[in-house]
Amino acid sequence: MDTVTVHARTWTPQQASAEKRDVWTAMKRGFLCRCPRCGEGKLFRAFLKVDNHCSACGLDFTPHRADDLPAYLVIVIVGHIVVPAALWIETNYSPAVWLQLTVYLSFTLVASLLLLQPVKGAVVGLQWALHMHGFDDNAPDEISPG
Repeated sequence: MDTVTVHARTWTPQQASAEKRDVWTAMKRGFLCRCPRCGEGKLFRAFLKVDNHCSACGLDFTPHRADDLPAYLVIVIVGHIVVPAALWIETNYSPAVWLQLTVYLSFTLVASLLLLQPVKGAVVGLQWALHMHGFDDNAPDEISPG
């Protein structure tokens, strides 16, 4: 087989294997809010605004499409911590409702805000490592319909 067709794009084997990108390294660098390629430049210019490019290696970040995935992942992560803890505390200690609401809501808010940016960075790193969206150097600039 000489070519592989993915999403209406034709790739030669040489193009498909041109650059090896380690998924875990890219996600770790993204989680640390650094460029997934070099690990040096900052990934964000504001709290959740991804910079246009890496200041160290020049990688273009504009193709990323993290959308709502980071928020969903944060909900799952924080929910898996808060819900079992709340059930265990309620079962064993039964504290006052006002105390539970204060503690659980505060922890949920702080944990969610602390995790949102690193998780978004990890998603951008994953997209870069898997050549998703515009992070593919070998993709043609335009895709012809058909």
